[in-house]
Amino acid sequence: QVQLVESGGGLVQAGGSLRLSCAASGSIAIINRRGWYRQAPGKQRDLVAVISSGGTTIYVDSVKGRFTISRDNAKNTVYLQMNSLKPEDTAVYYCNADVLRVGDRRGNVYWGQGTQVTVSS
Repeated sequence: QVQLVESGGGLVQAGGSLRLSCAASGSIAIINRRGWYRQAPGKQRDLVAVISSGGTTIYVDSVKGRFTISRDNAKNTVYLQMNSLKPEDTAVYYCNADVLRVGDRRGNVYWGQGTQVTVSS
């Protein structure tokens, strides 16, 4: 089995910063694409940023220039540095990972449990 554990959420004032982390553990052979998503109350879960195994990144337009996704492959951890936070960034943030487990032939996507980010105005 594979587990993803997020940390780093919290309450911050507008203009502040937070850094989210998501550590993967378990019987992992390879982790391919990793991503961060967010879900505000009453809304669907939306993509925030993704990073490939080679480090290529994609961001949703609303966070470009403010958020940075990165990964430490040695630690099986992905990060989301969030700067210049706005009240509209308030949501539960989820990480996911496309993981090939040891002994498997195909990968699967796993999700973390989510971490709350609240930005006050």
